Amino acid sequence: MATQVPAVDQIDSAPADPAEPLAPAAPDRGAGTGVGRWLDRLGDAGRFAAAVAAAVLIFALFMAVKGANPFTAYADMIRSTFSGSAGLGDIVIKATPLILAGLAVAVPARAGLINVGGEGQLLIGGIAASGVSLAVGGSLPGQLTLVLMIVAAMAAGAAWAALAGVLRLTVGIAESVTTLLLNYVALDLMYFLIYDRWKDRAGSGQPATRPLPVDQRLSVFGTTRVHVGILLAVAAAVIVYLVFRTTSWGFRLRVVGGNPEAARRAGLRVAALALAAMAVGGALAGLGGLTQLAGAELKLRPGFLAGYGYVGFLASWLARHKPMWVVVSATVLAAIAIGGDSLQIDSKLPAASVNVLMALTLLIVLGFGRRQAVTS
Repeated sequence: MATQVPAVDQIDSAPADPAEPLAPAAPDRGAGTGVGRWLDRLGDAGRFAAAVAAAVLIFALFMAVKGANPFTAYADMIRSTFSGSAGLGDIVIKATPLILAGLAVAVPARAGLINVGGEGQLLIGGIAASGVSLAVGGSLPGQLTLVLMIVAAMAAGAAWAALAGVLRLTVGIAESVTTLLLNYVALDLMYFLIYDRWKDRAGSGQPATRPLPVDQRLSVFGTTRVHVGILLAVAAAVIVYLVFRTTSWGFRLRVVGGNPEAARRAGLRVAALALAAMAVGGALAGLGGLTQLAGAELKLRPGFLAGYGYVGFLASWLARHKPMWVVVSATVLAAIAIGGDSLQIDSKLPAASVNVLMALTLLIVLGFGRRQAVTS
């Protein structure tokens, strides 16, 4: 029997899709026409710019209270962020796993799920890739080993996220809880391995795996440290965007996320779609762990990818779970993180100050969107 397509009135009566902007299209501005769409986009861009400006102003007050000169602090941030190719390269390197961690949140969000487990899924991807490298050694060509590492990282991330989906479907535990708790399990697993089984006995004595062989690393561009992982991340965002926009699977995810009961009555396999969304999100995060391992850090160690999953979560919400905007928001947050180092070094502010700026940006941008949705 062919799968029924949900009725239009069922879809229209569904709650707001988390993958769509919080603010609805304003009436009486040529909605449905090219002019109306551009006016809506300009309005959204204006609200976003105003929200960012508000976050910058509030953070300036925070810095003044802490005894720092806001003008000097911001100038130091800009200078350290964009000072030559090295600063820009650091932004791209940091943004690469953040983009994939953000996509790991955006795909389940399409089905109405909240994936807070990007941190653990990134780690599991890095662990699986490192395990393949250690197991294979030099018995296979480096490029073939790298392909196996990519496959293993994505499969491990998918399985880790799918575990939370299974718990949601079988015993009713919210995925927001299980994915969060699984982050700590993944972290403890990595610590066990790098302090014991996988510790580099020929190293300096620090808990870490041996560095990846050169032929198992991602290629870099010219003489920079920027690696091809950024191409993988952007390609993943484009693919997710096209899947959302042009495939029946993407449409079904949207129906499930909007109204699961209507989707179930229409004959859609809600449980399978939700589980698949979690697995795809985990696979993307696992790929992010691989890019950081094989492109930037080259070994597992304490602090590997620390905080990246949570920043990726912020990036996805900042982008309203839109794949291409995740690329933008992740890059912005990467720039803030890179420039934020100067807050501690030059302005003598606490190291966590950059997290305050990220949180302010997210909360105010989302707050502006929510206010527009209420008042429109």
